[in-house]
Amino acid sequence: MLDSSGRLTGLLCGTQSMNDVWSPRATLQRMLDVEAALARASAAHQVIPQSAVPAIEASCQAAQLDADALARDAALGGNLAIPLVKQLTARVKAADAEASKYVHWGATSQDIIDTATVLQLRDTFNLLDTGLQSTCDALAALAATHRATPMIGRTWLQQALPITLGLKFAQWLDALLRHRDRLDALRERVLVVQFGGAAGTLASLREAAPHVTRTLAAELGLAVPTLPWHTQRDRIAETASLFGMLIGTLGKIARDVSLQMQTEIDELAEPSAAGKGGSSTMPHKRNPVGCAAVLTAATRAPGLVATVFAGMVQEHERALGGWQAEWDALPDLARLAGGALAHFEQIAGGLNVNVAGLARNLDVTHGLILGEAVMLALGDRIGRLDAHHLVERASKAAIAEGTTLFDVLSADLAVTQHLPVERLQQLLDPAQYVGQAHAYVDAALALHTARAKRAHHKE
Repeated sequence: MLDSSGRLTGLLCGTQSMNDVWSPRATLQRMLDVEAALARASAAHQVIPQSAVPAIEASCQAAQLDADALARDAALGGNLAIPLVKQLTARVKAADAEASKYVHWGATSQDIIDTATVLQLRDTFNLLDTGLQSTCDALAALAATHRATPMIGRTWLQQALPITLGLKFAQWLDALLRHRDRLDALRERVLVVQFGGAAGTLASLREAAPHVTRTLAAELGLAVPTLPWHTQRDRIAETASLFGMLIGTLGKIARDVSLQMQTEIDELAEPSAAGKGGSSTMPHKRNPVGCAAVLTAATRAPGLVATVFAGMVQEHERALGGWQAEWDALPDLARLAGGALAHFEQIAGGLNVNVAGLARNLDVTHGLILGEAVMLALGDRIGRLDAHHLVERASKAAIAEGTTLFDVLSADLAVTQHLPVERLQQLLDPAQYVGQAHAYVDAALALHTARAKRAHHKE
């Protein structure tokens, strides 16, 4: 059975709830919601008779439309609104011939399609906000729990210096908190009605135009923009950008988790579940399927964002291809963003941490990763350059002899006369060389707490 996206793979990188928001049925219903609201707003200001509203409202039900005919006729008309209005008018006429004269009064096709899209974006934003809140809560808990859990930091995929696992979680949390801020700001700019008539002047409504616009927006729970925005697509492009950046952030996190989930690394693991992550041939496998879904979204998203951005270059008062290119790209981005977030929300909520694996990997180099700490401490006594040469020589000796850096340094009088063995042990303890990691974790947790308090006060 297909999901509401109409694709067999719709739930691999998506969710049922987000697919429902952008399903064909929901898209048609949102357009009809706009048509019904337009009739009510127009009647409220005597642009059309109040008596026409009941028949129009009663016919604004997606189930009453012939979706197959709409899809076929949209190819001829250039957009979905033209055949939709035709079918809607016919249904209204069957119930009330006089009322059918007032269907779609004063609007243009793009008014209906754009405003319906904004309504779908509002539903999308709500789903993303809920998912982000849950995910941030989970990451905050992980960061607090592992605030001081040492692990190896890696640069260029090679071992670098010690960090803490809590810092890694805090970095993820901090990035997602910024996306929450962006989403808040986006709501104010994007959740506005589109209503400009044929050429963006609403000339057909004469002096009633501003009044109908305000009432239409109020009926739909949207704000009124300064003016219609038919070929000014920055709102849509900014939305696509947010979706793309959110997916990119989740992709970075998924890359980290999948790398740390490798058999040889064995530091983190996705939560297990029946039938999840198995192989069709190898019964021992535990694949990072959640990460794979997020990374699939991160692979697809840049091209879709580029499509929306390319569509910003539009002709005069109505686009010839640019606007139309949004119709599939934007919903696909929304589905991918919702799916990627849902997959990572599940990962964060049940992430398995192997503390023993973290400790084992910290000791892979037998202390070489802490050569910098020794060099700096020794440099205070003999100068940085001489200290660098001394520790470098000791590091090479440790590798050649297959022993630890501590063993070599503690046997070298040139070192121990300045750094006693006890001091060397302290310097070569990974937990003692994590810099500001603890403070950074605390800062991210404070941001998370402050946002939660603000949200509580708003309620």
